[in-house]
Amino acid sequence: MTALTASHAVVRATGFERMLLTTAAGLDRFVATRVERRGTTDGPRVAQTAAGDTRSDALAMGAVGMLPR
Repeated sequence: MTALTASHAVVRATGFERMLLTTAAGLDRFVATRVERRGTTDGPRVAQTAAGDTRSDALAMGAVGMLPR
């Protein structure tokens, strides 16, 4: 998202307008953080695959008599 900044404060901004701008900036920060966090994590399919692999390994070890403690 692109933001333009002013070199001086706008004098005619009302309290309501400042509140709206502050809220919009907070929401923008929240969404950007959320999108960034979702981009770095693995999806549920990866977790399902890992759990399935672990279960099949445990079943194979149990079949040959090696049970976990």
